[in-house]
Amino acid sequence: MHGFTSTTAAGLQRVVRTQAGAVRGGPRDASGVIAFKGIPYAAPPVGPLRWCAPQPPESWDGVRDALVFGAGCLSALENDPRPGPRDEDCLYLNIWTAAKHADEKRPVMVWIHGGGFQFGSSANPATDGNALAAKGVVVVSFNYRLGILGFFAHPDLDAEAPSGNYGLQDQLAALRWVKANIAGFGGDPENVTVFGESAGAMAVGILMASPLAHGLFHKAIGQSGAFWDGKHGPLQGFEEARARGLAFARQQDNASIAALRSMPADRLNAAAPWSFRTSPVVTAFSPSIDGLVVPDVPARRFRRGEQMYIPLLAGWNAAEEFPFRSQSLPDESAQAFLAAAEAMFGKERMADFLKVYPAATDAEARTSAAALTGDIVVGEQCWQWLRLHWRGGRAPVYGYHFSYTSHYTPIASHVTEIPFVFGTLTPQQVIGSSAPPAEQDRALARIMMSYWVNFAAHGDPNGSGLPPWPAYDETDVVQILGTPIEARPNPQAARFRFLASFRQDGILPMRWRELP
Repeated sequence: MHGFTSTTAAGLQRVVRTQAGAVRGGPRDASGVIAFKGIPYAAPPVGPLRWCAPQPPESWDGVRDALVFGAGCLSALENDPRPGPRDEDCLYLNIWTAAKHADEKRPVMVWIHGGGFQFGSSANPATDGNALAAKGVVVVSFNYRLGILGFFAHPDLDAEAPSGNYGLQDQLAALRWVKANIAGFGGDPENVTVFGESAGAMAVGILMASPLAHGLFHKAIGQSGAFWDGKHGPLQGFEEARARGLAFARQQDNASIAALRSMPADRLNAAAPWSFRTSPVVTAFSPSIDGLVVPDVPARRFRRGEQMYIPLLAGWNAAEEFPFRSQSLPDESAQAFLAAAEAMFGKERMADFLKVYPAATDAEARTSAAALTGDIVVGEQCWQWLRLHWRGGRAPVYGYHFSYTSHYTPIASHVTEIPFVFGTLTPQQVIGSSAPPAEQDRALARIMMSYWVNFAAHGDPNGSGLPPWPAYDETDVVQILGTPIEARPNPQAARFRFLASFRQDGILPMRWRELP
């Protein structure tokens, strides 16, 4: 598709024609970026379309204003404090472009937001695409169905189509929309990088292992996530997901699918809440092995070499555990921690365990419990992703370890790298910091944005004036994004190797399901 404008020589204007109709973005800002917000990429998934694969958006006549974000999808997070309207009708995307002409073929970066597949939206100020777009890429972000509305599986739904992963199907629909329409915004549909953080990175890993995603993107960036597994083993299996759905229907007076589809969305959503006290991998409506989008455990697909062979850049943060501390093994004393660790890893492995997670004192046990939580929720699987993709030997791989701290970011927690990647430098609310950024923070943001944009353009983060970033290989060297920025051996390798030793054919133990 091409830019739809007045027939002047001015090139790409505020009005662009998509396959469904023309959209009008905002005026170019001081850096030359036009933002288009709230473009429908699929039909509203309401009424009979609740728990259906996303359908194409309805066409419209005239020009549709694309000036404000569409409503976010309903959140399953208990007492979600995040602002902004939410609605079941939420399948909208946003585009930022500084292209002057529709035929520029700029690299495209498609962002998948995080939130445990339970909460979040594309309207987060931290992920505003303006600053990245000013560096020469076209940025896209979108919403996808969450919680029970996005991941409800049920045998009666399987009579229509494999059920469960509607939120992942939304992501595929957004990528198909990008492929069909992004050229009109100056983007190159043959040079698309998908990037995401937390559940967004889990989605990137899952999509790389999905046969349905082939050809929809060409590079992948994963920030703090990979395979959607962890403390309770792998993601939900086919039967587990359906058992969860049947149990929910029983709790709603043995409601039929028709009755559940007719329930008000707010009431339905409120009946399936989630909180940070438990892992959403196996305690919430979240991705499962549906036999369609997800044919098998993602790590096993990578282990067999069944993933997309595309360039990968992935990594994790030094203090991933910060938001997940309530999911840690008991750590009120060294004795309690050791008892829980023995139940998880087995008495015969405790000597190995204590070499990497020491617990000689109560204080040491608390430190090790926190480290273990970050490793098992995020870090080890990111490392596996790098190793398994590198082992395939058919695409470049780059790994990082984000350890940067400052007055603005006092803890290198989960999510703290996001404002640097987008150059937004919004308040670091997850760690309770409202300190403003200083020049050293802005300097790191410029470097990280350049790395990410270079990778999106060429499959290689390196570029003029940047600290060199070696490709990942058997030496397990990663780029330390800290002070200083430099390549060093993975600082958590010994801990990750211990956890990896429990994987069989890529899969963490199913017996971990029974752990508290």
